[in-house]
Amino acid sequence: MAIRTDPGLTDPGLARRRLWQLVSPTLPVGTYSYSGGMEWAIEAGWLADEAAVADWMQGQIRHSLSRIDIPLLARLHRAWLEDDDEAVERFSAWLGASRETRELRAEDRHLGQALARLLSELDLNEADRWQGHPDATWATLFALALARWSIPVEEGAEAILWSWCENQVAAAIKLVPLGQTAGQRLLHRLASTIGGAAREGLARDDAAIGGTAPGVAIASALHETQYSRLFRS
Repeated sequence: MAIRTDPGLTDPGLARRRLWQLVSPTLPVGTYSYSGGMEWAIEAGWLADEAAVADWMQGQIRHSLSRIDIPLLARLHRAWLEDDDEAVERFSAWLGASRETRELRAEDRHLGQALARLLSELDLNEADRWQGHPDATWATLFALALARWSIPVEEGAEAILWSWCENQVAAAIKLVPLGQTAGQRLLHRLASTIGGAAREGLARDDAAIGGTAPGVAIASALHETQYSRLFRS
C-alpha cells in the first residue's frame, strides 16, 4: 500500500519545529483544563508532595500510556501514512474504549476534536471530519500531524509523553501546591522514564496492547462529582 506524506516537508529541521509546535503549551486546544483525576487524588490526600506526584505520573507512563496510547499512536500513524481510513477509525475507537471513565473519554474526545479544528486551520483538510467525530482522540489527530508533516513516529511518541507530563506537572503545581522549581525537578526526573516507555510502547504487538491504572480510574470517576474543583470533568 502506498505511503503518503507531504512532499514539501523534506527538511528534517522543519519537521522537528512542527513537532515543537504540536507540544507547545500555547497550542490552543485546552489541555490545561484537565487534571486526569489528579485533582481528586490531591483532595483525598493521596498526593501530598513532590515524591507522591512523581510516583503517580511514572505509574501511568509505565502501566497505561506505554501500553495503550503509544502502541495505538504507532498504528494510527501507519494508517494515516497508508490512507487506510478504516484502520484509523478502528484504532481511534479502540483508544476511546480503553478510557475507563466518562471523564477520561470526554477529555480525550474534546482534545481530539480541538486539535482537529486547529489542524484544519493549518490546511490539513483530512482533519475536517474529525471536528465533531464521536471517536476523535488526541492521539488520532496527533498521528495525522506526524504523518503529514514527516515527523518520525519515534520522536512523536516521546513528544506526546512529554506533553502529557508537562500538563500533569502544571496541574500539580496549582493543586498540591508545588513550587515552580519542584515542577522542573519532576520534569527532569520524568525525562529519564519517557525514552524507555516510548520504545516499549512502539514495540508492542496487538495482543499486548492494554493496561490499567485503577487508582486513576477511581480518582477520575470521583472527580466527576467533586464539589469544588478547578479542572474540567
